[in-house]
Amino acid sequence: MNISSDGPRPSKIWLANVGANAAHPFFSPRFEDGTFELLPIPETPPGAGPHSVVFADVPAFNTAGNNSVETLGRWVPERFLGVATHYDPEFTTLTYGDHVGRNARAAALKGVQPRDMMFFIARLADWKDGAFTGHFGFYLAGFLEVESILSGVRNEPSETELKRYGTNAHVRRGFNDPSENWDGFWVFGGSDRSMRLKYGVPVDRSLAESVFRRADGGRWNWNPARTELQTIGSYTRSCRCVIDTSEAAGEERAAILWSAVEELNPGAMPD
Repeated sequence: MNISSDGPRPSKIWLANVGANAAHPFFSPRFEDGTFELLPIPETPPGAGPHSVVFADVPAFNTAGNNSVETLGRWVPERFLGVATHYDPEFTTLTYGDHVGRNARAAALKGVQPRDMMFFIARLADWKDGAFTGHFGFYLAGFLEVESILSGVRNEPSETELKRYGTNAHVRRGFNDPSENWDGFWVFGGSDRSMRLKYGVPVDRSLAESVFRRADGGRWNWNPARTELQTIGSYTRSCRCVIDTSEAAGEERAAILWSAVEELNPGAMPD
């Protein structure tokens, strides 16, 4: 079902953790000027099909200056160059997909409505003087202003739907194996006010305490036995609504979040 709306803007902001993480043998690099590359995870299964995009072919975002590279193949081991990527989210046609019906970590996304904001958080590794430094952090990498939703895909999408969602990784996977992979996934389409951020916005303890809350409304617990990175990772592992401006202090927390984004990416906030 393809859902869209031109009605009043709903008041929810969602957070989804994307890109390479500690389980993968490569990193998304963050450069000294604050720009970054967002490396997708390998596809499942990793063998490339006729509709796949492999790491060697995913275009790099930073194509000028000292960080200029043509594709994300620059940042993966050679054995991954021909491996299919789960290139999602993708910011060319502005889509993001997930198995909302069967993936417990994505189940909350059933509540997303058109005009909601979906932010993407990613684990980035500092790159300096031609090498990774060993320092990691979580950063906001971009967002979709949700414009339309393709939900519960069990058959090949229509021609109209393919024009909107056809380059998403889940649709590509479906065409590679139609007998298995029209498996109920959802795809969210972003408006033209959506954006892949140029500069990663640090998600540290200060921002988290100002903006985010647990599912029960309480502040995050910062266990001294765990690193800040571990705590942030644990609270952002599942996709969920992080701000509802209809609730007390929700508008204030949304303003703090957007201020942090705008500070590094002027003009990012949609009108």
